[in-house]
Amino acid sequence: MSRLFTPLALGPVTLPNRIIIAPMCQYAAQNGLATPWHTMHLGNLSHSGAGLLIIEATAVVPEGRISPQDLGLWNDETEQALATAVNAVKAYSAMPLGIQLGHAGRKASAAVPWQGRARVSEQQGGWQPVAPSALPYDDNDAPPTAMTTQQIADVVTAFATAAQRADRIGFDVFEIHAAHGYLLHQFLSPLSNARDDSYGGDLNNRMRLVLEVFRAVREVVPAHKAVGVLISATDGVEGGWDLEQSVALSHALHAVGCDFMHVSSGGLSPAQRIQPGPNYQVSYAERIKREVGITTIAIGLITEAEQAEGIVATGQADAIGIARAVLYNPRWPWHAAARLGAQVATPPQFWRSEPHHIKNLFQH
Repeated sequence: MSRLFTPLALGPVTLPNRIIIAPMCQYAAQNGLATPWHTMHLGNLSHSGAGLLIIEATAVVPEGRISPQDLGLWNDETEQALATAVNAVKAYSAMPLGIQLGHAGRKASAAVPWQGRARVSEQQGGWQPVAPSALPYDDNDAPPTAMTTQQIADVVTAFATAAQRADRIGFDVFEIHAAHGYLLHQFLSPLSNARDDSYGGDLNNRMRLVLEVFRAVREVVPAHKAVGVLISATDGVEGGWDLEQSVALSHALHAVGCDFMHVSSGGLSPAQRIQPGPNYQVSYAERIKREVGITTIAIGLITEAEQAEGIVATGQADAIGIARAVLYNPRWPWHAAARLGAQVATPPQFWRSEPHHIKNLFQH
C-alpha cells in the first residue's frame, strides 16, 4: 500500500492523504481583496485529490503585502471577499483548506515577479516597508524603517485578528509564515536583526516574536483546528540562520503546541548559496522530525510520484508539499495515485475520465 495515500493527523485535523498543495502567491488581488481569479484557481486545485490545499501568503496588514496585488485579511471587506471565494470552493469540494498568514517586512512593496520584483515607490502605489532593523534586503534598496516595540506588539495582534477572521471563513489549518526572508524570518536571522532590545541579540530573543505570534494565533484558533509554522531551515549564508537554530526553534514551538513544521530554506539574502535540485530541502525536514518529534512537511522540487512516496515511506517527512508541479499539472495527485496503485477522492462528474487501463482510481 502506498504510504503517500494514507491518512495523516496534523494535530487535531486528519487529512485523507499526505500530499499538501503548498501556498503559491497569485498576485491577483485588488487592494487585498480576493477576486474571481481566486475562486477559479482554488476551485480547480480543490478537485486535485490532494490531502490539503493551503492558500497563498495572506497579509495580516496592508503594509505586510509582498506586492500591491497580494491577498490580505485585515478588515471586514477583505474577510468578506475571501469568504466569497472559499464558500464557492467548499460548496463543491470536501478538501480541507488551510491559509498561510504572513507579513513581508523589508521585502514588502515589490512589483510582481513578471514585472521584475523591483521596489514599488509610494508615488507608484507602494509604501515604506518595516523590519526589525533598518537593513535593506539588497544594497540597491532603500532601508526599511526599524520597528518600535509598539509596532511589534501591533503585528502580533494583527496575526491573531487575521486568524480569527480566517476561522470565521472556515479554514481548517493555519500556517504562520516565518520563512523566505519575510518579517518573522527577518527577526530570526542575525543577518537582518541587529536589535539591542528583547527582540534581538541571542537566539532566544530572536525567536521571541515567532513564539509570540504562534501563541497569539493558537489562543484564538479553536482546538479542533491545526496551527503550524513555515520556516526557512537555513539562510544559506555564513553567520546567518541555520539548521541548528531551526531545530532549537522547532523544539520551542513543539513545546507550546505547534502541530507541524513546514520546512523550506533561503530567501533572506541575495548572497545565499543554495543549490536547488530534487529533494534538496528534504534533509532539513528529516532532521527536525527526527530530533524534535514534530510532524513535518518536506518541500523543494518534489515532482514525481515515486520521489514523494520515498520521502514519506522512509520517514524522512510525514507529508510532502507541491507547488510549481501542481500549477503545471493540477491533477498531479490523480497521476500519482495511478502510478502508486492508490485512490483519490473526486466529484462524480470526473469519474468517467478514469482511463480504461486503470481501475478503481477514484473513490466512489
